[in-house]
Amino acid sequence: MPEQYNDIINMPHHVSRNRPQMPRRHRAAQFAAFAALAGYEDALDESSRRTDSKAELCDDDAAELNEKIRLIGARIASEPYCRVTYFVPDRHKSGGSYAEVSGNVRFIEEATRQLVFCGGLRIPIDDIVKICL
Repeated sequence: MPEQYNDIINMPHHVSRNRPQMPRRHRAAQFAAFAALAGYEDALDESSRRTDSKAELCDDDAAELNEKIRLIGARIASEPYCRVTYFVPDRHKSGGSYAEVSGNVRFIEEATRQLVFCGGLRIPIDDIVKICL
């Protein structure tokens, strides 16, 4: 095999007269990873991300939830403490996830049907699945 290159092995290194030599730090960039499909990995991650569907409450659970909301409304002057589990819709795809928050309820806004906590958090009553007083 070494005989194949005998004619060029001892030739001097070619240096262009027309173009300046590329600095070493720029030369390394040509060997950097190449992403042919920009954003493809992000799209795969997004499509594989799991979401839950919103659970429908049975009549008994809905009645119990309404009773607890009524109790909170009756004690609203003392800003009652409670823990609420509710559904948060996903902004990018169908479904969502469940979140839990604890705190003191400042008031119940009837017009928008929201539970408003002292910190300013607003939770739609229709998205609530559980309340612990």
